[in-house]
Amino acid sequence: MALQNLLGDIKQLNNVEDVAAFKACVEASYRWLHSESSQVDVDHLVTGRAVFVDALLRQAWQLLELDQYQDVSLVAVGGYGRGQLQPYSDVDLLLLSVKAPNDQIKEKLGSFITLLWDIGLDVGQAVRTVKETIKLANQDITIATNLIEARLLCGSLSTFEQLQTKVQSREFWSSQDFFLAKYEEQIQRHAKFNGTSYNLEPNVKENPGCLRDIQSIGWVAKKHFKVLKGRELVEHGYFTAREFEELIECRNHLWRIRFSLHLVAGRSENRLLFDYQPQVAKRLGYGDEGKASVETMMKAFFRTVRRISELNEMLLQHFRQDILALKVRDYQLINHDFALADGLLQARHENVFDSPERLLSFLLLVADTPQTQGLHSATLRLLRNARRRFREHYFCEHEDCRQRFMQLLRHPNFFGLAWDLAHKHGIMQAYLPEWNQIVGMMQFDLFHAYTVDEHTHRLIKHIYSYSQPEGAKSFPRCHRIMQNLDKPELLYIAALFHDIGKGRGGDHSKLGAADLQAFCQQHELSVKDTELAVWLVEQHLLMSVTAQRRDIYDPEVIRDFAGKVRNKAYLNHLYALTLADIRATNDNLWNDWKSALLRELYQMTRKALENGLECQIDLQSLVNEHKQEALTLLREQGHDLEQVTGLWHRLDWDYFVRFKASQLVWHTSVILGHEELDEQQILVELSDDTSKAGTELMLYGRDRASLFAQVASVLDSRNCSIHDAQIMGTQDGYVLDSFIILEQDGGRIDSASRRQSLKNAILTQLAKPGHQHINNRKMPRRMKQLSVPTKMRFFTNQANMTLLELEALDAPGLLAKVSQQFVAFGLSLHMAKITTIGERAEDLFILTNAQGLALSQEEQLSLKKQLIATLDQQNHGETCQN
Repeated sequence: MALQNLLGDIKQLNNVEDVAAFKACVEASYRWLHSESSQVDVDHLVTGRAVFVDALLRQAWQLLELDQYQDVSLVAVGGYGRGQLQPYSDVDLLLLSVKAPNDQIKEKLGSFITLLWDIGLDVGQAVRTVKETIKLANQDITIATNLIEARLLCGSLSTFEQLQTKVQSREFWSSQDFFLAKYEEQIQRHAKFNGTSYNLEPNVKENPGCLRDIQSIGWVAKKHFKVLKGRELVEHGYFTAREFEELIECRNHLWRIRFSLHLVAGRSENRLLFDYQPQVAKRLGYGDEGKASVETMMKAFFRTVRRISELNEMLLQHFRQDILALKVRDYQLINHDFALADGLLQARHENVFDSPERLLSFLLLVADTPQTQGLHSATLRLLRNARRRFREHYFCEHEDCRQRFMQLLRHPNFFGLAWDLAHKHGIMQAYLPEWNQIVGMMQFDLFHAYTVDEHTHRLIKHIYSYSQPEGAKSFPRCHRIMQNLDKPELLYIAALFHDIGKGRGGDHSKLGAADLQAFCQQHELSVKDTELAVWLVEQHLLMSVTAQRRDIYDPEVIRDFAGKVRNKAYLNHLYALTLADIRATNDNLWNDWKSALLRELYQMTRKALENGLECQIDLQSLVNEHKQEALTLLREQGHDLEQVTGLWHRLDWDYFVRFKASQLVWHTSVILGHEELDEQQILVELSDDTSKAGTELMLYGRDRASLFAQVASVLDSRNCSIHDAQIMGTQDGYVLDSFIILEQDGGRIDSASRRQSLKNAILTQLAKPGHQHINNRKMPRRMKQLSVPTKMRFFTNQANMTLLELEALDAPGLLAKVSQQFVAFGLSLHMAKITTIGERAEDLFILTNAQGLALSQEEQLSLKKQLIATLDQQNHGETCQN
């Protein structure tokens, strides 16, 4: 259906009471958008929808006889004012008058807006006089911005011209004030997205480098030059014709994505969520191959947003420096090629980037000039043009470039601003072919928040921060490690390559290690240095996996880990790399729990290496240390030490390994304070003071079936996550359970009322007959689109206990379901270590059978079969009864 046919249908509308006819017209317009979205240029569709809505509004305005009122105007503002409308975007209107409308006009305007809502248009409207509009616009930059591109639809031309005269007068925003307000608004908007364009579920309208950044370029210039069309800005020297065409090309690319996203979502949705990405990719012609199609689409998307980000930075700065003619307060000559203008590195002639070598030398200059705050717009323009000239070969193919690159890696300041510029402006991409492959590479899970290249960029920035003064305060151990490294560049090189093998269909650690081996040979690193860097890439997951998925208080685990690490130098490098890796994966991922795990593993491994891997001796000294410190504190609190030792004699030695003195004191005080326990009574207490890793939940009482399952289900239903569970049995049939719990966002449960509420919920559940707990928590939206097959691995430790590693979708009620199966099989649970990685649960359980022994082969197979049957059901989103 052609647009002309739709416009003809609008002319046939002759009765505002016939809402159905108006509605049919709107529905027909959506059929047109759907039918032509793959055949017609997106700018035709976006402007065409605005033309359709224009005609519809004018017809309704006329039928309601609003055109008879001489001083009332219907004005399109915002994006609609530009004559552009995405399929489900709001229709922003200003109902403008010279004087406040009388009751008759108000009623007519009310009928007009009601009609628009009734026929399915999402309308944003304001009824104001010219004076009110200007007053509010002077107070609110958003309203002022909407008026910059206001467009008269129908009604009084003179009223609209009065508004335009006011908008262009001195009493309205000055160019400088408007620019500064919009620039600050952009900074705040970018901060909401962690300052990066490389989010895995980007907002195609608001994200850095997306449509708002293009609009910001236009708004400040249109306000200053008083023009409506972007092309006119070329004549004013705001940007070149080539840059304008590039902006339009980038805008149309994002328009196509946003247009398809609206059609797929069936509403105004600007977040390119995992749910929608495959369908959007298919509509845009990237194929119907799931992840492969999405990967292709998103790489193109990220290339586009980088171009927009550069143009936005360059043109807004150009506006500030040249058009507003703000004076340079501090100008310093550096050399023949560059000067510093108010902290911005400014090129002094047009040939500063006449070879790849000089691009790398430029980064060295940035590193050598710590007072540099950024790039001058003229420098950025030359850099963008130079990068495009040197596309035939990767820079690393040139010996001079390799020498300069190694100089950069060894420079103490390179990984500050110079590294940001190398990543942001594509110099790394031009230097290293392997890096080019990961630029814009998606990671299809809820664990990673960024693309592979952005994650690596952030990891390296974290390592660099450890060497800076702020690192000494926040991460003192990493700071000391960095200070004592003979060759810190080896850690940076390993960080550069740790994920570079992703997306190639194999073990990315091994693929990255092979790439690094070739890099080291090409860049003439010694055999010894190569060995360390390659080992770090091969083993970069070893420490996090061991800390989060193994029992680090098992001497066998420490011996095995220490044997793989080999020496303290390797341990120090791996520790610093691991902390940076976790922190760079997701801004919400790092917490006290992970910090405590890694710190414990580091310290015990260091002692094991010092003692020649004699871990058992070291753990015994830990027992003695914890006991002695706890006894001192208990004595000071006035406890009867006979009662204390009587309780402790009922507990095994590994209880005193796993718990710090503060926890021993708390456990002991709670238990001795309740000497007379009913056989059915379970003590439940929570403390926010005993563990740096999180809030500790303690249970003590006569052992009973399903205790762990019930507690796990209650906590899950209350949006708490269990990160660690120690199940300690006494010699006379009691159980002492300790859970480390956090809020779902990784924060501590630091509210006393929240802790009391959890305690009451657990006690209420434990007092109920039977063992079922109804968990009403629903499957989160993002997880519904993801599939995690259930996997299990069984091991037997030296204590003749079974270690079960479970990998499954972290669905509501998971822990309760698993532990109910343990009960059904008559198994005893001794320890649970719970790790959630995005949508994936990676949990460790230590079990024994009814005879107190490791599970037999037959028992393992039966348990595995039942757990897979239970967890792979497709009803995870339904209510769980545990």
